Amino acid sequence: MPSEQSDKVDLPQVQFLTVAEVAARMQVSKMTVYRLVHGGELPAARVGRSFRVPRRAVESHLRDAWSDAG
Repeated sequence: MPSEQSDKVDLPQVQFLTVAEVAARMQVSKMTVYRLVHGGELPAARVGRSFRVPRRAVESHLRDAWSDAG
């Protein structure tokens, strides 16, 4: 019987960043990060009234943007 666990993300292993941390890492404004999140280009989890973005999603987005620009 196949395990359903293979489709699930191990949340304790996921590192989340705040919008301010993402903005600093990407060297853009917080508004730009909000636009990326609301536009669906950057996945995020809503926590109360704020967002948390998985660190790997930021790294992936930067990698993809770098290769698209080159």
